[in-house]
Amino acid sequence: MPEGGQAGWRPGRRAGRPPRFWEYFAVVVVKPLSRLFVRRRWRGGEHIPRSGGLIIAANHLSWSDPVLLSHYLYNNGRWPTILAKSGIFKVPVLGHIITQLQAIPVHRGSTEATQSLKTAEYRLRNGASIMFYPEGTITRDPAKWPMVGKTGVARLALTTGVPVIPIAHWGAQDLLPYGEKKPRLLPRTTFHVLAGPPVDLSKYEGLPLRASVLRDATADITAAITALLAEIRDEKAPETPYDPRNAANS
Repeated sequence: MPEGGQAGWRPGRRAGRPPRFWEYFAVVVVKPLSRLFVRRRWRGGEHIPRSGGLIIAANHLSWSDPVLLSHYLYNNGRWPTILAKSGIFKVPVLGHIITQLQAIPVHRGSTEATQSLKTAEYRLRNGASIMFYPEGTITRDPAKWPMVGKTGVARLALTTGVPVIPIAHWGAQDLLPYGEKKPRLLPRTTFHVLAGPPVDLSKYEGLPLRASVLRDATADITAAITALLAEIRDEKAPETPYDPRNAANS
């Protein structure tokens, strides 16, 4: 297996895409369900490059939004590689399926915690499109704006030089609210998506990847997502993003 890769993944003409059987399997399952239960209000697809390494940076509202965003990205010409908790890969049948669909396992709180970023870097350099949530988890902001982001996405962007496309979405939290296990299928949810142009990170090119540089680049990525969400919601975003660490100490 190549350094930073994962069993079953190789660069080539279908870089970043699963075997055709598994791609068709996912499409047959996801697209009809998405169309049945969700109304679509999709914009900004022209900003998504159809080839080459690509980071998709999105806000996170619900456990359902990775599936809904995957439908959007697939319809705009890209196979979305998703990062998932490593424990899911050990679940019989499901673990095999998500492995075949090219998901990247995330190991938390272990000596393998950095492996997911190494795998992501390898794939980005070989043409994959990878979807990240800079917040690292579903937002805890009471008003559901993006929280302060973690620096892993900025580090990958500055290390690989691939474009970062910001995407904001709204509506997934109505389909499956945080903390609930059963989706609310009726009335049908409207899923709004808006993609923007690549985040301009040129001012950080060539700089050492110090903590301050990574924090500033992360803030720029978060700001781009937040501005798109403000457009979708037709509301004014907060001046500074919610920081759960400050909330815990208040």
